[in-house]
Amino acid sequence: MLRSRDDFRDDLEKTLHHNLTLSHPLFALLLDANNPDKELLKKTALQGYQLTKHFLTYIEHLFFYCPFEKHKRRLLFNMFEEETGRLSRTKNHVDLMKDFTAALGITDQERDAAVALPPTQELIDFRMEACTNTDRYHIGAAAVLVASEGQNLETLGEEARHTILGRVFGLKESDMLFFSVHQKEDVGHVQQGLDLVADLCTTEVMQQEALHAVNHTCQLFYGMYQGIYDTIQPVEPVYA
Repeated sequence: MLRSRDDFRDDLEKTLHHNLTLSHPLFALLLDANNPDKELLKKTALQGYQLTKHFLTYIEHLFFYCPFEKHKRRLLFNMFEEETGRLSRTKNHVDLMKDFTAALGITDQERDAAVALPPTQELIDFRMEACTNTDRYHIGAAAVLVASEGQNLETLGEEARHTILGRVFGLKESDMLFFSVHQKEDVGHVQQGLDLVADLCTTEVMQQEALHAVNHTCQLFYGMYQGIYDTIQPVEPVYA
């Protein structure tokens, strides 16, 4: 049954908050103040860098194909901030991520040589295919502007995960700007994404596809963390 716009928007938001990636056991290891594992944080950061490299491309396509003037203007501001950092008075967001990896002791050569693990690549490819296919625009918008931007809103208690990470690993506030900037901005970006997807999905099928896109994207994020976790945990053999 076709939901009303407002009911559908509420369903999108509930679907986002139902999928909490912070519950993955990887974060229990990363946030363990009694046993800081910097090598594990480096592995996680390098996979996060793979995602960051592509994010502007997603926003560019969502801007270019956006059918609504109001939402297109909002996407323009989003794109401008990603590229320049002017709105947050910082800098290009890929450069902010590079600052974070450098703070962990990752060299430019190590960072540039790193490749996406298969689950990370699956997440990259799913969003790229949806954002660059006009027939799947509503799916790309749901995957990027709701599910992906929403990842930075998760907290543990009242603290953001990057705040805890910074304390555990003795990182400076300037080292964590990539995360603190996104935590502030993505509150608004998610609300804008919910509005856009709610306006886009005018059929029952489109609504179902967008809800699935949010759920599936969150699961792909969880899968990315599982892929990192599997590099440090032996995989149990399967016996016939």
